Amino acid sequence: MMMQTMLQTGERLAEALSAENEALTILDLKRAATLASAKVQASDAFSAAYSAAMRTGLRAAGAEGGAVQALAEQLRDLTSENRRLLERAIGLQSKVIETLAGAAIPASRPATYAGNGFRAVPRQTPAMAVTARA
Repeated sequence: MMMQTMLQTGERLAEALSAENEALTILDLKRAATLASAKVQASDAFSAAYSAAMRTGLRAAGAEGGAVQALAEQLRDLTSENRRLLERAIGLQSKVIETLAGAAIPASRPATYAGNGFRAVPRQTPAMAVTARA
């Protein structure tokens, strides 16, 4: 029974990772963000089931052993892909933020002078904040 629980929670985690990976692949960051909580919940459930199985010394044998091995390989591949896709998305978001921040800074221009012959006080760049909600 405990091994079945671990397999079921592992399958839910695999489904959550697959869904998030699909969203990240097409850069649907809003959808990926909404799927993140399901991934965390599935990960917590799998972790609890795995810990319970390890505490009791439960080992998979026979057909269950093959299912556990296949699930472990699937989760390894999905988490590796998830990490790569998340790093890519974070990198792209950083570039967008840099571009927006760069656009907010006025272009270099020759010094201007005030009526009294002294240099005019340069105009300060306005403060800027960027926020996004999923």
